[in-house]
Amino acid sequence: MAHNSKILIVEDDPDIAELLRFNLSLEDYVPIVCHSAEDGLRVMSEDVPRLILLDLMLPGMSGLEFCAEVRRRPEWKDVGIVMLTAKNQEEDLVRGLETGADDYLGKPFSPQILMARVSSVLRRCGGGEVTPQEKDILKVHDIEIHLGRHEVKNANGTVNLTQSEFMILEFLCRKPGWVFTRAQIVDAIRGENYAVTERAIDFQMVGLRKKMGDSASFIETIRGVGYRVREQ
Repeated sequence: MAHNSKILIVEDDPDIAELLRFNLSLEDYVPIVCHSAEDGLRVMSEDVPRLILLDLMLPGMSGLEFCAEVRRRPEWKDVGIVMLTAKNQEEDLVRGLETGADDYLGKPFSPQILMARVSSVLRRCGGGEVTPQEKDILKVHDIEIHLGRHEVKNANGTVNLTQSEFMILEFLCRKPGWVFTRAQIVDAIRGENYAVTERAIDFQMVGLRKKMGDSASFIETIRGVGYRVREQ
């Protein structure tokens, strides 16, 4: 099925950039290639993509700096970001996710894994069809989660969350009082056997609580187990 979603590739290696462009084109995506973060920002100021495939190791502005800049702009808050990294080290993945990336892909990668990650992030970022159930509003305490619009509000107004933070909050709020392990949260928001550390979930929770303000008191850490949203 053709979808024609524009995807920005920010990758300084010409061979990898061409591999990404070729495989995305086969699936009817519209790839736009940039070889530096600076060029990527210029392109985005004129034509906002649905998703960014972002190399972490870039000349000039780094991939992490680029990711942080994208997340600072309200007009780009719904753009998905998938990091591309040859450095499969925990600290790089944690920093990227903490900065606001939605997913990551280790190099080298297979075309099948690439397309699965792209499709998954696009669905989470609102790139797919919205079902009637997703139009509902989930209310817990003073937290309102507008599922179709991927919007969170509380007593202080609209809360600007990353996609990962949004999904964690939604998952916990669907069953107030239930305690979920870090591994269960990873499986729920990213699929089973997703290679992200439980430490990364802790970093996501720190960011989520900071943004939720007073509502953060409803999100509880159960020592030695995991997290829950307090039962009403």
